[in-house]
Amino acid sequence: MRSPHPTYEQLVDLPAYAEQPVPIAFEDVNGHLNVRHYTGIASEGLDESLVELGIPQNWPVLGHACFSAEHHLTYLAELRTGDTMSARVRLLGRSERAAHALVYLLDDSHQQLSFVMEEVFLHIDMETRRTAPWPADVAAALDERVAADAALPWEADVSGSMGLR
Repeated sequence: MRSPHPTYEQLVDLPAYAEQPVPIAFEDVNGHLNVRHYTGIASEGLDESLVELGIPQNWPVLGHACFSAEHHLTYLAELRTGDTMSARVRLLGRSERAAHALVYLLDDSHQQLSFVMEEVFLHIDMETRRTAPWPADVAAALDERVAADAALPWEADVSGSMGLR
């Protein structure tokens, strides 16, 4: 059974990433953020959150990368042009070559949860373009964040459709 989504009040205490207003260029014919941008902004927020764990934006230049393997997307409330949004990240787990995360897009203008992206992402050796074990320092930092996020006082609202193997 799926856990209920955390509230805005629970999520707002997590570090904010990809903070920005919804630009006019991202609006679709329905007058709200186009679906492709929800995922892009959530992904940007996840990327920003990984920098402090030793995964810089230029990691491919250093021979490593993170590739997305699987997503589950849930749209809860529309974001409209001009609304201020932010991404919040909860890491759920790590295996030798993969990690599992939840990324929440908050509508900070209306103080509500707008979108949830559950993702499994992989560590890639860019020379072989195949999965590879996480570097030891990154693995340790991921483990530390997973442990800290596991201590949050609310359940992770996973879809049940994916996980680490």
